[in-house]
Amino acid sequence: MQYTTREIQLAAALVEAADTLVEDFDVTRHLERTSDRCVELLAARTAGVMLIDGDRAVSLAASSRNQRVALDLLEAQHGGGPCLESYGSGRPVPPVSIRTAHVGARWPTFTERALRHDIVATYAVPLRCRETLLGALNVFVPTLPANDPPGDWAPEVLVAQALADAAAVGLHNHRAYSRSLTLSGQLQQALSSRVRIEQAKGMLAERWRVGADQAFIALRQYARRHRLPLDRVASAVIERVADDDALRREAEGSLPGSPGGTP
Repeated sequence: MQYTTREIQLAAALVEAADTLVEDFDVTRHLERTSDRCVELLAARTAGVMLIDGDRAVSLAASSRNQRVALDLLEAQHGGGPCLESYGSGRPVPPVSIRTAHVGARWPTFTERALRHDIVATYAVPLRCRETLLGALNVFVPTLPANDPPGDWAPEVLVAQALADAAAVGLHNHRAYSRSLTLSGQLQQALSSRVRIEQAKGMLAERWRVGADQAFIALRQYARRHRLPLDRVASAVIERVADDDALRREAEGSLPGSPGGTP
């Protein structure tokens, strides 16, 4: 079976969009690459992505080709446009003639801006991961097919949707990856803290010739009275910078032999 250059480029673009499990991942660059692939694969003049949260644009990213134009057209959609419409319905907005939409007063601010940039037509697809909508991908094209038969655009919209879906999956996976890294770091920090506390307990118990439980009470009492994290007090004990006498005094009543302590 022979594959066309476009099919090979599309496969590479989908793999690229999924490669987000890295620590130096950048959301804007990820969406810019998706927009770049749209321009390359769909013969578009430019393209851009609008991330949306609660019907409000929270981030814009555009192709490096005619980036200024794409960003201007995305910004013009705050009062309505193909991105918000696609996001609101969760479905693609089929190719629309900018001039026809302008005459019909559909998205007036956006279409006026698009005509100023000599954009002839546009379409948008939702950026989604399963049932979760993240925004929309908007493609801006310089020409319309003869007589504008809708069927002529079906493959282009499908390719755009595939790129948008892959970009959304990449975003979702990176968010899950980031949460996993954060949780792993928190668990490691908690484990390290516990190890330090146990070490400090052992050092005090040996130094004071008391039980480990009593040494822990001393650490905890000192930390509470001085409003310090227990881990910080334990570290001071390990590094031998804690005031041993002050620590014992603050723990008064918990150690045998201390005034008021256990006989």
